[in-house]
Amino acid sequence: MLSTGAGGIGLFLLGMTMMTDGLKVAAGPALERILAGATRTRWHALGSGMLVTALVQSSSAVTVAAIGFVNAGLLGLGGALWVLFGANVGTTMTGWIVALVGLKFKVEALALPLVGLGVVARLTGAGQQRGALGSALAGFGLLFLGIAMLQESFTGLAQEVRLPQGEGLLPALAQVGAGALLTVLMQSSSASMAVALTAAQGGLLTPQGAAAMVIGANVGTTVKAVLAAIGATPNARRAAAAHVIFNVLTAAVALALLPWLVDAIGAAREALGLPGDPAAKLALFHTIFNVLGVLLMWPVADALTRWLQARFRGREEDEGAPRHLDDTVLAVPALAVDALAREVARLGAVARRLLHGALVGRPARELAVDHAIATRLEAAAESFVERINRTAMAAATSARLARVLRTQRYHESTLEQAQLAAALADAAAAPPSEVERHFKRTALELLAALDAGPADAALLERSEAAYEVLKRELLATGAEGGLPLARMDDALRRLSALRRALQQAAKGAAQTAADDSAHAARAGRAAGAGQGQTPATAATPSDPRGAAQPREPG
Repeated sequence: MLSTGAGGIGLFLLGMTMMTDGLKVAAGPALERILAGATRTRWHALGSGMLVTALVQSSSAVTVAAIGFVNAGLLGLGGALWVLFGANVGTTMTGWIVALVGLKFKVEALALPLVGLGVVARLTGAGQQRGALGSALAGFGLLFLGIAMLQESFTGLAQEVRLPQGEGLLPALAQVGAGALLTVLMQSSSASMAVALTAAQGGLLTPQGAAAMVIGANVGTTVKAVLAAIGATPNARRAAAAHVIFNVLTAAVALALLPWLVDAIGAAREALGLPGDPAAKLALFHTIFNVLGVLLMWPVADALTRWLQARFRGREEDEGAPRHLDDTVLAVPALAVDALAREVARLGAVARRLLHGALVGRPARELAVDHAIATRLEAAAESFVERINRTAMAAATSARLARVLRTQRYHESTLEQAQLAAALADAAAAPPSEVERHFKRTALELLAALDAGPADAALLERSEAAYEVLKRELLATGAEGGLPLARMDDALRRLSALRRALQQAAKGAAQTAADDSAHAARAGRAAGAGQGQTPATAATPSDPRGAAQPREPG
């Protein structure tokens, strides 16, 4: 049982990783637009979560997928929260199907076809969008295979659990705990709810006791959200935390109001003309207390989002937050461009650091953090430029903005090429030669110089010469059979990406120096013009109050 359970958890986490990674590549702007449209308001996001959960009959599927979308950067935290809240309401459809029909569609039945289809797409579309989509589909299937394995491993144990009897505070707490435990063991809140409905229908539990088990099932289902957030981005962990908070808070309120809710729901069942059996009454209870949770969260959702934003912060968020882009300076475009230039300089420092990491072979996870930092800075800079362009600006300020944007593009190219070089590092791996070590030393020397300002021509020439020597060596080694041609090609591509990144970094540093020089010259001319004012308006050094004083001739 333990080995099967461990394997189920492993498949769940592997599937989550594959789905997230595949979505990053395969989704593209189209899916992002669809998700943005489906979550543009609270009502849209809430309705989307309810509808999709009702269709697939698994709040876990929607919860895990939503966290995966957040992890992939395709869905914002605000929209994801309401999708998750809507999923909790949508999952109550299962109770109605169990109560009124007695059947439930199992998403797990799609697991093996999804894995098969995903693997075929991945094998036939390697390096293409289809292959990435195949990885996402296979990951989704593996995720549900993991859940099915967990269900299988704990089914026997779940059957041994004795359901607590009686009414009152302590029995109710025991029944909540039993519902949560069954959900964790069977990895399905729907399954544990079916147990509660069946027990109530058979007279083993009172309606109030079965309702307490349903509350516990809602709490137990948060385990999958917590599992999905393991190793995820800060925003994904925030979404999982919001899911847990929603379910726990809703459960606490429902438990506090349990006796009155059960009585009120009995009256509502009669008014709606629903069947008199306990199962229908519990299905109605499940729906009402989840809707109650949405009503509770409605006024506090914004405050909850702000509170979550202050938690689970990673280095990419702290360092990726803009430090100079303050909207208060937008009223003075020249100051706004100054702020943008300082933020672009920070972007350049991150780009050179990532390039340094690609050169020395830093772990991919560390490089991914730097890339996330740079991506946040790029997005903040682009948004700030859009706001600058809404204001009228002088010709000189517009010219400087163009220079800063050119510098930013050099830094972005440095990032792109460094990322490419890092991605090819493993494929191109070969025992380092003295020529390769010389190229690396020269490149690192150039990077160190660029951190202080533009590099001199001699250093640039040495770097270019080291590149040419290493390129000739790689070609000769491949031609002589000392290196497989595929690995030689990867090594050459990586070398070319590193060279291009160094060139773009050098151009960025040179452009920054040129901009600083032009800006300083303009400031000097402005100061000179100020000193050349007429006696009627100029202030002399001896009169700090600025009163006009006669000047000496000459």
